[in-house]
Amino acid sequence: MIISEMLKSSIIALGLSVITAFIPFAAQADGHDADVTDEGDQVITLTFTSAEGLGATVGTVTLTDTEYGLLLIPDLSGLPAGAHGFHIHTNPDCGPAKKNGKIVPGLAAGGHFDPFNTGSHEGPYSEEGHLGDLPPLFVEADGTATIPVLAPRLETAFIHGRSLMVHLHGDNFSDDPAPLGGGGARLACGIIE
Repeated sequence: MIISEMLKSSIIALGLSVITAFIPFAAQADGHDADVTDEGDQVITLTFTSAEGLGATVGTVTLTDTEYGLLLIPDLSGLPAGAHGFHIHTNPDCGPAKKNGKIVPGLAAGGHFDPFNTGSHEGPYSEEGHLGDLPPLFVEADGTATIPVLAPRLETAFIHGRSLMVHLHGDNFSDDPAPLGGGGARLACGIIE
């Protein structure tokens, strides 16, 4: 079981690297500059979350529908290096909210988008879990994130009126040993209009 999951992860990573490498060439072949978004793409501005409200802007993520699913193209900076949990959350609100009497940054975004009420965090490739589970966001040592991720179960029409969240630390795409992939605090957030 573990070996097959590792193999699955390796195949997915290879597929994403091929897609990532192909994106600039495809845009240029269509007569578009790779930095210009097509009509219908949506650009989401992400800001740091805090107990006082929203903080500094960390950059943007462009949402693009493809025949393979929703492509998220980050252009972010100032983030801690490493892999971070990346999710669509239910509410179009990135502000703080109270939990157990304490103010929690980004909590107003609600939980992971789960329109089918699965109640299960299974990652972006499982039909059994949250629809809002995305592949991890990879941040380089210099704090920038520019590697696109592909969410094969999503398209922009599904996620209008939601929020896009970056969590501190990684995500194991499971509720075991810790709920919601064991990710950390809600680090940065943006509204999907």
